[in-house]
Amino acid sequence: MILKDRPEPLELRILKLLDARTELEEKEKKYLHNKAKGYEGEKMFDLLTGKLNPPSYLLHDLLLESNNSKFQIDTLMIRQDPIYLFEVKNYEGDFNYENGRFYSLAIKKEIKNPLLQLERCESLLRQLLQSLGYHLTIEAYVIFINPKFHLYQSPMNKPIIYPNQLPDFMCKLNRKSSTLNGRHKSLAEQLVSMHQTESPYEKYSKYSIDMLKKGIICAVCHSFDVSSFDKHVQCQVCGHCEGLDSAVLRAVGEIKLLYPNEKITTNLVFEWCESIDSKKTIRRVLKQNLICNGKTKGLFYE
Repeated sequence: MILKDRPEPLELRILKLLDARTELEEKEKKYLHNKAKGYEGEKMFDLLTGKLNPPSYLLHDLLLESNNSKFQIDTLMIRQDPIYLFEVKNYEGDFNYENGRFYSLAIKKEIKNPLLQLERCESLLRQLLQSLGYHLTIEAYVIFINPKFHLYQSPMNKPIIYPNQLPDFMCKLNRKSSTLNGRHKSLAEQLVSMHQTESPYEKYSKYSIDMLKKGIICAVCHSFDVSSFDKHVQCQVCGHCEGLDSAVLRAVGEIKLLYPNEKITTNLVFEWCESIDSKKTIRRVLKQNLICNGKTKGLFYE
């Protein structure tokens, strides 16, 4: 049973929109690529854990704190005993393990050691559980989910599950019996309630609304070459057709996501959409779908 799902991270959604409408710095482009790839790998692993039969509580993407130290959990599977902690990596290509360090052969650089990440996470989780009065065994694993991943000189006797080992590993989990009681559910609910969120907005505040390219973006191919016809907008690249109201509301959603403190006004949405040449149309969509606040000159929508 999934008690905490894995929505697309807010920072990833923000970065995708910024990338579509402006030129990101090179380090931000790389970060976006890694963030998107990591999320893709986590969702792949979710598909596998979601098929398991024995009763369990699945908690995805938890940000917790123990002894003033924050730690991120990709997937926590609460079962009778032990409970399972998974650090999921979607690395692709050739890597090398040498003297306790991981190296990417593609970029010829050392990368973060996922085993150390796992060890830290496991230690902090154990401390947190003990502070809550739980003394459950934790089995922790690094999951390399990508079938195109290869590790040379792979270490023996380390809690690593490689892509070719995943089917057998999931079968073993499926065969293990598990009986849950009220304490297991209470623990799961406590951990979900302790989940923290971190705002990414300060990191990207340098990208003001005036800096971004305006226009309706195609919902399919993400092209700006979109034209409006009567009650529809159509992409001139892939041909995708979308209702005008839907396109306007999608644009409103983009503004709210990137600039949550910005008041939604007819003029703002009109300028953002650009390819829709009627303020009257924008005003109608906003009135019909959002709550109107303020008076004539200070009118805005929520």
